[in-house]
Amino acid sequence: MNFDINFDFQRRERIGLVEAIWGQDKTTDQLKRLSENVLDKNEIVFITRINSEKAVTLLDLYEGARFYDEAKCLIIGKNLNKLNTNKRVAIISGGSSDLAVTLEAKLALEIYGVNCQSFIDVGVAGVHRLISQLEEINKYDVLIVCAGMEGALATVVGGLLAQPIIAVPVSVGYGVSRNGEAALNSMLSSCSPGISVMNIDNGYGAAMAALRIIRSIS
Repeated sequence: MNFDINFDFQRRERIGLVEAIWGQDKTTDQLKRLSENVLDKNEIVFITRINSEKAVTLLDLYEGARFYDEAKCLIIGKNLNKLNTNKRVAIISGGSSDLAVTLEAKLALEIYGVNCQSFIDVGVAGVHRLISQLEEINKYDVLIVCAGMEGALATVVGGLLAQPIIAVPVSVGYGVSRNGEAALNSMLSSCSPGISVMNIDNGYGAAMAALRIIRSIS
């Protein structure tokens, strides 16, 4: 079935961000047509939540396309209008199970030329691991904190460091922690003031929030 492509090419002019393509619920043909349209405008193609089967088809079609399986993201082309900034983002996660979300955030930041660093496996179950990294984390200007289970990591970081904090609940856990709902409610109920909270598993949204902050302080 054909459909009208209505990609938001004016988004960069309005808010400084390009539109990403949600891959999970689109067919391969739809993704191909969207990619062609975006590339024709000399914009970068950034597809999130794309599975390997769809990705293989696009990799065969576009030379230089890059698929990041763990993040379920595919990138075609280059961003010709990167952000000119020396601000840096730390992406902090409770465990390696949060890796898909942290990688999505990292890729989304890197296509804008933002320097970022991941700090993995510093969850509160072994809080000494976080404490040992605090001095280094404190060198970064914006902090993205990804955590599943009870999601307490964002509250702990928010009580120790002053930077803007963007919390991302991750759908990792079991029992009442399943689907990330416990982490979401915990982050929304945080007693550390001023924490911003994304929707469950929304690493891309966290990266865009970080970019908005960076653009306002650069």
